[in-house]
Amino acid sequence: MTEIIERTMEALRKNNMQAYYVEKKEDVVELVKTLISKGDTVTHGGSVTLGECGIPALLSNGDYNYLDRNAKGLTREDILAIYEKTFSADVFFTSSNAITENGLLYNVDGNSNRVAAIIYGPKSVIVIAGCNKIVPDINAAMVRLKTIAAPQNTKRLDCKTPCAKTGKCIAADNPMLAEGCKSPERICCSYVVTAQQRHKDRIKVILVGENLGY
Repeated sequence: MTEIIERTMEALRKNNMQAYYVEKKEDVVELVKTLISKGDTVTHGGSVTLGECGIPALLSNGDYNYLDRNAKGLTREDILAIYEKTFSADVFFTSSNAITENGLLYNVDGNSNRVAAIIYGPKSVIVIAGCNKIVPDINAAMVRLKTIAAPQNTKRLDCKTPCAKTGKCIAADNPMLAEGCKSPERICCSYVVTAQQRHKDRIKVILVGENLGY
């Protein structure tokens, strides 16, 4: 695993993404503090990993202008406004559905606000992912999404989708097949591969030596 992590980090850097490694989730917050500044406008996408690493708690401590999509009492219109403000944020936090050993980020989204912010808008994007998200190549990333990430996230979000019931996508045996599920609550709507970056080090990837999230 050490060799795999090192190879992945080297590949991410060759793709103009910065890469960091910490052994434990408890180490993430201290590293993140060095990558953001007090007063920054910060926000994040939906992510189990970020919660496990204490990122929302850090962002809400009063040092930052936190666009909190999970704040109590928000209406749907309030949340949509936060999605729009995200594009002018200083820092956007997210995890990744998969990270390939040749330095690609693979992400699939329902509302598409998360993948949109990864691609464009925020000045800095910080991706935090456990080593369980590392896969050999893009085909393995697709399989991981269809058999692990999507089914577990639909269960977490209580979505009425086939994969929430069966534990795998109906296209799991053919991960290249984007169509198939016709559920109105489908969360696999936008498929994004993040490869070489034009703006060097805008995306920063923190790999954690633990299994985190889905």
